[in-house]
Parts: sequence; structure tokens; C-alpha cells
Amino acid sequence: MERFIVTIDGTSGSGKSTTAKKSADRLGWFYLNTGAMYRAVALMCLRKGILPEDHQMVEKIARKINISFQNVKDTHHVLIDNEDVSVEIKTPEVTKMVSPIANIKEVRKILVEKQRKIANNQECICEGRDMGTVVFPDAQLKIFMDADVDVRSERRYKELKAFGIPAEIDKIRDALLKRDAYDSTRKNSPLKKAKDAILLNTTNMSIEDEVNWVVKKIQETLVSLQNK
Repeated sequence: MERFIVTIDGTSGSGKSTTAKKSADRLGWFYLNTGAMYRAVALMCLRKGILPEDHQMVEKIARKINISFQNVKDTHHVLIDNEDVSVEIKTPEVTKMVSPIANIKEVRKILVEKQRKIANNQECICEGRDMGTVVFPDAQLKIFMDADVDVRSERRYKELKAFGIPAEIDKIRDALLKRDAYDSTRKNSPLKKAKDAILLNTTNMSIEDEVNWVVKKIQETLVSLQNK
């Protein structure tokens, strides 16, 4: 059977990243955090003083940037030219720049090519916002995750505090709502549930519950495909 791709799309704070990573770890598969790739581009633009409105320079950064991923002691790390930027890409300053940069058509085209290349010829759980609709429309299993915005805000607050990043839950909630609205209405690759995706509402689920659910769905899909 050809390489097996699972796509997990959904809203910010719904548990996509943690669930995708832990599910991939349990199965021994590769975890592709596409949101981190856009954040890496945003970070480099921030460092170089490049504004999202300067499409040509942002596109240049997207083409040249060398992004890689490493698992160290069960922790997922994001690297730019071998520099660990896992914490820095989560700062509010980077977060503010992500959506407008991700809305640049050419940037998305460049990163989609990188994402497809990474996932080529290996079992992969790919997490983002347009995985099932644009990047891997032929994925064998598509999942769309969502949760109540107050639950998502609390999760994001705890995540930032754990990384030592100052945070206020009211501001986080406002930012999530703005991000949801922006991402779902943008012209290029909007956030939406693929027609053949399974909806997973994680409002009342623990991470362990989510991982168990995802792994079970993967195993069921694998069996179904093997029996065809």
C-alpha cells in the first residue's frame, strides 16, 4: 500500500498539535507540524524587520528558509538552520504575524511544496489548517478538530505559561476568535472542514482521549484499506 497520510485540521487550541504529535509517537510515524513552518517564516521576517505587506521579501524568506524537526526526549522541536526556535515561534509577536503571512498565495505555494516533499514515501500525521483540503486532498484519513473557545483559550494559556511566555487569558480568547474569523474567510486556502473529514469535538476530552480516538481511527482505516 502507498504511504499513509493522516490530516488533522482545525481551530487554534483545539488540541491538533499535541494530539497529532502523540499519535505519531505512539505509531512510530512522522509528525508534520505545518503551522510551525508558517511561524518559522514569521519569526525570520520579524527578526529581519520585514512586514507581512512586503510580499516579495516574505516570499524570499519562505524560499530560503531551512526548517527541520527533531524529537528530543519525547519533545517536538522546530529548527531553523539547526537553531532551536520551538519556544520563540510561540510568542505573541510571532502569532500576530502568522495569519497575514499565511494568506500570501505564493508563500502558501512554496510551503505546500516543502510539506509534500517532507511527507513523501513515509507514514505521516500532518497537522494544520488546509491539510485535508489543499495539501493532501488524497489523504486516506482526514480529521477536523474543534472545541469551545473558552476551553481552547484555557489550553493556550496553560501552554504559554509552561513555556514561560507572559499571557492573559482574555487577550488569548480575543486573539483566537480573530484568528478563527481571519483564517476561515481568507481568500487563499481558508480554514474549513473537508467534505470527507471526520469531525472531532475535543471540548470534553483529555489529550489521552484524543490520542486514543485518533489512533483507533487510523487502525480501523488501515484494516479497511487492507481488506479491499
